[in-house]
Parts: sequence; structure tokens; C-alpha cells
Amino acid sequence: MSAMTPHEEELRALAVKRLKKKSEFRGHVMIYVLVNTFLVVVWAMTGSGYFWPAFIMGGWGIGLVANAWDVYGRGDLVTEDQIHHEMERLERRH
Repeated sequence: MSAMTPHEEELRALAVKRLKKKSEFRGHVMIYVLVNTFLVVVWAMTGSGYFWPAFIMGGWGIGLVANAWDVYGRGDLVTEDQIHHEMERLERRH
């Protein structure tokens, strides 16, 4: 087995980080579905009046969407130009 180059090590670390985030997001979705299903069942069994689970589903749903955006929506690949620009900015400050 050959040693990885620094670039390959960086890509591997980024891949591991992204895979962990995706796994955590899937767990978040599963818990969201299970808990909210339970709340709808409780609502249905207690007379099916005003649909109060909507408040929990909506509030938690906002958090779930933000989590999805973090995992799938935004690109966290940093370009070399961005790195050099930030390094230059930091160098000027010190």
C-alpha cells in the first residue's frame, strides 16, 4: 500500500467528514419521522381536534431543512484561490 499524497489525504478527510454528516442527517430524518408520526397518532387518538402537531412539525422542520442545506446544499469545497486569499489577508493582519 503506497502512502497518500497530502492532496489525497485532504480529499479523504473531506470525504469522511461529508459521509459522517450525511449519516447524521439520515438519523435526524428518521427521528423526525418517528416522533412526528407518534405525535399525529396521539392527536388522532385524542379526538382529532385542532391539529397541534403542526407547530412541532413546522418548527422542527425548519431545523431539518437547515441541516439538509448544510449537508447537501452548500458546497464546502474550498478553492486554492480562496485559501491563498485568506492566507494573504491573515498575513497582513499579523
